[in-house]
Amino acid sequence: MDFKEFYELALKLKNLPLPGEYSHHKMSPELRIQWLKENKITDVNPKRAGVMALFYPDFQEKTRLLLILRKAYEGVHSNQIAFPGGKEEHSDKNLLETALRETYEEVGVAPDAIEVIKELSEVYIPPSNFLVRPFMGLYPNPQPFVREEQEVERIVEVNLMEFLDEGNLIMEQLSTSYAKNINVPAYRLNGYTVWGATAMMLSEIRELLQQAL
Repeated sequence: MDFKEFYELALKLKNLPLPGEYSHHKMSPELRIQWLKENKITDVNPKRAGVMALFYPDFQEKTRLLLILRKAYEGVHSNQIAFPGGKEEHSDKNLLETALRETYEEVGVAPDAIEVIKELSEVYIPPSNFLVRPFMGLYPNPQPFVREEQEVERIVEVNLMEFLDEGNLIMEQLSTSYAKNINVPAYRLNGYTVWGATAMMLSEIRELLQQAL
């Protein structure tokens, strides 16, 4: 899809209600859904984070979605596909500022170059005890990305039509931090398996775009 066409489509999303848990559950393993039924997020005092789902034109003016591959490290999100973003800092006025700051730090996109379209539904991540607020943004005049080498292993530029293709919705057997060899719904994008919180956020964006098409 040409970015000009996508831009007009994205503007329609501003007034659409968020699908929330309905879309998240489509990409959630059963164990996670059960955990959320049995526990209150407020009881665990989660840390807060903000991430940015950024859409932009490539050199052919086709729409792309920006993801990153995180570095391998000693932690539950090691070597996973994610959105740019991270933990809220005391200096951040709100979680949007967190998402914009972290996007600049991780991939070099200036906050004032992003047109924020919509605040999306929060996703709780039990293994790391983070409550994450995603935002959807447009980056109409992209400059070369600058990878933060200590945190970002690779920049992953996904074609919009690949993301929307139902053939890239898969079920894969994975071992997580809380269970071994469980069936997990995921996306197959650019050769990577995208699952967990990122897949749930993508599911909500996909649902919104389908409503607007």
